[in-house]
Amino acid sequence: MTPHETIFERIRNALAHHLKRDAATILPQHSLRNDLGLNSVDTFELFFDLEDAFDIEIQDQDIQKLTTLSDLVGYVEGRLKNSPSA
Repeated sequence: MTPHETIFERIRNALAHHLKRDAATILPQHSLRNDLGLNSVDTFELFFDLEDAFDIEIQDQDIQKLTTLSDLVGYVEGRLKNSPSA
């Protein structure tokens, strides 16, 4: 990750790495499960990596709401905006 990457680019690149595919083929409206094929284990690993990368905690009760890449980006942006270190 470079310092100039947006949150969207960082998350999309993390997804691309997990999926072993070109990041340019991953769109904001893609469903994590249906379009991108993430299973429960893949999703857990991705969320763990994002928590580490952004120094946030993805709340268990919020996981079911995060169905698209856009949902995930908005969630991370919101968590970063509301974090004490922001």
